[in-house]
Amino acid sequence: MRHIISILIENEAGALSRVSGLFSARAFNIESLTVAPTEDASLSRMTIVSTGSDDVIEQITKQLNKLIDVVKVVDLSEAAHIERELMLVKVRSAGKDREEMKRIADIFRGRIIDVTESTYVIELTGNGSKLDAFLEAIDRALILETVRTGVSGIGRGDRILKV
Repeated sequence: MRHIISILIENEAGALSRVSGLFSARAFNIESLTVAPTEDASLSRMTIVSTGSDDVIEQITKQLNKLIDVVKVVDLSEAAHIERELMLVKVRSAGKDREEMKRIADIFRGRIIDVTESTYVIELTGNGSKLDAFLEAIDRALILETVRTGVSGIGRGDRILKV
């Protein structure tokens, strides 16, 4: 099962390394990892997407809580949550492909953020399946480069990750 683990961690050198080391020491794959400071400059929020059984994720969560830099750990997948990912795609857009690429970007609520004579850079946000669907909707031969941020997630309603 896919899990989104959100971690509040002290904003110090080596903290990311210790958390990712915990996963690699157990031969457990991290599918996506995002880290950024929070509203409190002394803390960062780390979002890790991984796949595993509930028992394995529970063990990892317990071990994460034992790390000195970790303040709080929440598995967002356990309850209602919102997740988003950002993708930038550079596509070939010359001649007849130009209008078609604009049309597809509009359908997926993407924004064209850079234009040259032969390329567009399109920005899309949404869940992973939406971004994958966009890539499937366009001709693969037109894709020049793709960059994705990984998942950012937040609990819905009163559910918060705070000290």
